[in-house]
Amino acid sequence: MVQNEPSIYITELRGKEIRKLQSKKQFAKTSLYKYLRRYWQGGKTINTLVPMYNKSGARGKQRGTSEKKRGRPRLGDTIGINITEDIKEIFRKGIRKYYLSDKKNTLVFAYKMTIRDFFASGIRYEDGVKYITILDKNSIPTFDQFRYWYKQEFSIEHVKKEREGIKSFERNNRAILGSSTYETLGPGSRYQIDATIADVYLVSNYNSDWIVGRPIVYYVVDVYSRMITGIYIGFEGPSWAGMMMAIANAASNKKEFCSKYGINILEDWWPSAHLPEIILGDRGELEGHNVNNLIEGLNISIENTPSYRPDWKGIVEKLFDTTQSKIKPFLPGFIQKDFGERGATDYRLEAKLTLEQYTKLIINFVLYYNKNFYAKGYTRDTGMIEENIKPTPLELWKWGIKNRAGKLRVVDNNIIKFYLMPKDKATVTPKGIKFKGMLYSCETALKESWFVKSRVNKSWKVDISYDPRSVNNIYMHTNDKRIFESCALLKHQERYIDRAIEEVEDLRKRENKDFKDNEQVTLQEEINFYSRIESIIEEAVKDANKTQTSNLSKAQKTKSIRVNRHIEKSIQRDKEAFDLTINSEDRSAEVIEIKEIKENSTEAKVPSIKDLFNQRRKKNNK
Repeated sequence: MVQNEPSIYITELRGKEIRKLQSKKQFAKTSLYKYLRRYWQGGKTINTLVPMYNKSGARGKQRGTSEKKRGRPRLGDTIGINITEDIKEIFRKGIRKYYLSDKKNTLVFAYKMTIRDFFASGIRYEDGVKYITILDKNSIPTFDQFRYWYKQEFSIEHVKKEREGIKSFERNNRAILGSSTYETLGPGSRYQIDATIADVYLVSNYNSDWIVGRPIVYYVVDVYSRMITGIYIGFEGPSWAGMMMAIANAASNKKEFCSKYGINILEDWWPSAHLPEIILGDRGELEGHNVNNLIEGLNISIENTPSYRPDWKGIVEKLFDTTQSKIKPFLPGFIQKDFGERGATDYRLEAKLTLEQYTKLIINFVLYYNKNFYAKGYTRDTGMIEENIKPTPLELWKWGIKNRAGKLRVVDNNIIKFYLMPKDKATVTPKGIKFKGMLYSCETALKESWFVKSRVNKSWKVDISYDPRSVNNIYMHTNDKRIFESCALLKHQERYIDRAIEEVEDLRKRENKDFKDNEQVTLQEEINFYSRIESIIEEAVKDANKTQTSNLSKAQKTKSIRVNRHIEKSIQRDKEAFDLTINSEDRSAEVIEIKEIKENSTEAKVPSIKDLFNQRRKKNNK
């Protein structure tokens, strides 16, 4: 019938042929149309009429609901039970409670605890202990059934997230479908920065007997080329101070940097001396108000990885392992895996290298890495393949500068350092520019009489930046081309010279603590002082009340104040004079005589000092 083309495609003619075949072979009309449709949809091949066994059965679906036991018969004399919706819900509860938890129990344990909780026939107590009796083996599901429905209903991704945590899953088990290089257009598009504590102990540069601990190593890496563009090795950090040193190094001339350590190179050997477009780092160092200076002043975008996600900056993270593997065999004082275990060597005692010597090692590693590290997994684009560019950092950097340049920027080193420093506010006061209790001055403040103005009017705030490692200077923000102006400590603030900001803050805390500790004692002494004052005054009032005349008028009491003052002054002078010829008895007689003069005086005339001294001479002549 299907060979009759094109009549088979005409509805009326096809209908006649179907009716003939239906009456001749006794086929159902619907079956004929079904086979005809399958033949045409399958490309007019006869194999399309083979029975579709792939659609038979009920894969992934529960079988019939009859009471007859489903599945393979058991070998023993037990029958078992079918898994109903109620039992599946019990399985879900048991798996969530005992398996999908951070305790990481086994699936067998989860099965046993599920049986204990939901398939118990009774409870008994013996000696205060609770014992649970489970149902017979024909009334409980098997572990195979439990495991089967666990696999049916819980995906691997869901199980991993619940047992390991989402962050751990994203770090260790997620699908790896992206690439760090994909979003970079060329050198300087994105830098990754990270720090680690080196696995080696160092000694002091001043005394080799002093073990100074393990240094902090910072790497700054260009994502596009894999080149190490900056480093910092020291004892700052991981912190903002260490971070800013690493970024400053990334933007500095490497030939000059290496020469400080006695390593002579050509600029082509380590050509990175630029600022990038984006810096990707950790939340710790690149969060907070300090980073705003970097964003606003140097026009750099900052990206932070989520917590516990070092895989987001895997390029720089891998560098630390590479560094250790290359230099580990040669390092005295390197920490092995057995460090701290009983009987293990104390690697601290083997320390020999100083910080400067260890820095030389890292510089040499960087020079080797940038030139020779072959990035096997690097995806070269068409242009690189055509020019046969090897995927080494130096080759990729040079090719990118030539063909993909545009993101790198060269900025004055002092400007970079200024915007890397933490920002704060200082107060202009009559005593100086005050910052954290320290006083500074600058040329502008003296020229424009800031300190006089602050005394006449009132104080005001200014924006400053500072290096937390040395408080000798702060850097005041200006609105002109200079961008900043240096302010120096005043001379009488010498106790802060060459101090770190932490030392200054610690000193102030100690002084405040000393004041607080002494506050109670001071308060007690002050109260005692008030008590003594009150006692003296009470005694004085009591004595005055006894000797003072009570019926004198106000005018009588106040009219002779000047006379009284001169006489009292003369007596006081006589008492205080350095006169070694007058004994105490004669002086007492003189005081009595002066009192008599005052009492016998009928006029309010004030005797002159000359008269008083004449009277004293007459007495001495006698």
